[in-house]
Amino acid sequence: MRTRMTVLLTAGVALIGCGSGTAADRTTSATDPAEATATTRSESAPTTTDEATAESRAIRAPAVSTVARGLDVPWGVAFLPNGDALVAERAGRVRRIAQDGNRLSTVGTLPGVVEQGEGGLLGLAVSPTYSRDRWVYAYTTTSRDNRIVRFKLSAPRTLRTVVTGLASGAIHNGGRIAFGPDGKLYAGVGDVGDGNLSQDRGSQNGKILRMNPDGSVPKDNPIRGSRVWTLGHRNVQGLTWDGGKRLWAAELGQNAYDEVNLIRKGKNYGWPSVEGKGTGGGKYVSPSVVWPTSEASPSAVTYLKGALWVGALRGERLWRVPLNGTKTGTPQALYVGDYGRIRTTVAAPDGSLWITTSNRDANGTRRAGDDRILRVDVKD
Repeated sequence: MRTRMTVLLTAGVALIGCGSGTAADRTTSATDPAEATATTRSESAPTTTDEATAESRAIRAPAVSTVARGLDVPWGVAFLPNGDALVAERAGRVRRIAQDGNRLSTVGTLPGVVEQGEGGLLGLAVSPTYSRDRWVYAYTTTSRDNRIVRFKLSAPRTLRTVVTGLASGAIHNGGRIAFGPDGKLYAGVGDVGDGNLSQDRGSQNGKILRMNPDGSVPKDNPIRGSRVWTLGHRNVQGLTWDGGKRLWAAELGQNAYDEVNLIRKGKNYGWPSVEGKGTGGGKYVSPSVVWPTSEASPSAVTYLKGALWVGALRGERLWRVPLNGTKTGTPQALYVGDYGRIRTTVAAPDGSLWITTSNRDANGTRRAGDDRILRVDVKD
């Protein structure tokens, strides 16, 4: 039996700004165990890619301050070229935080968004050519499907469709979108509770998709005429690229293991045949990092200053995973239980890490001031 990783650290909190206007309290029952508050802990599951190392190396936790509070399940966060941040609240509202963190305003509410189960207004992404085209992208749940749309801040209720027809459900909607170094738009799409879709090459669910900014299929995608970039995923809610332009994804498991995967074009990541480590005789890619679901349920991953920063919902912590090329080091747990469920991690223009909490829809006691956005002062 492996020794459980050392639980780390407490950080001071200094308030540097707060949002005006608190949304009405709302509690949504989490149907997926991965979305629920942790109640049990596995004592025998692996927690690190280094099989010879059982204990986490102690580090000093970075200082944390509050950027905004009183938000309503903040999900996606994306930065504009001027440093302002856009924040998606799951019920459909888009908020804007000035780059100095001292002003929170409302951009508008996107039409047609249906907040049900784990669905609603989820990921946000800003066009890499925003200064020219002014597009902001959103992953949304509607009464018919999950879809990706784009809009302009000057007219947030006027949406242009990018992708429609992604199956939606009460659970496993995925929802993270991000532009890669290649200028293409990537999306994590969940299996909506039907694992068979993950292995169905004709379905876009249970996949990571890659597309041109207008939703069309790039010519160099692995399947001709398809947006599918990789398959065999359960519920990818985290996408990031490291300094070598390699794509990493955080994926929520079922009952045993959560994962961080190094994503390679056209590969199969095994769900539902494999959960956690396992190659299926070489057919599937094995994850780079696994955790017991009680210690993670990762909804986000961001590369910053030599490490992957993974937000944990059920595990209620921030994981720092050192990265050296394609090799992951021993994960280090930060702020365990300090801020509740961590939904999103994103690198800010000033070199800090922003994280959002997701405590209003937890099955447990709400925390004062939640939901909030926190700034983590990551040092080199």
